[in-house]
Amino acid sequence: MKRSIALLLLALFTAGSLSACNTVRGAGQDVQKVGEKMEDGAENTGGTTRP
Repeated sequence: MKRSIALLLLALFTAGSLSACNTVRGAGQDVQKVGEKMEDGAENTGGTTRP
């Protein structure tokens, strides 16, 4: 009985860890896309550079 509970908890922990990785990866990709769009917008403004 203890072994089956331990295996169940291990399976739940593993599943939770894997889904968290996907969430963090997705958030990182979203932040990267926002950064790219900001960079494109800054390039399109034709601003001047400081000496």
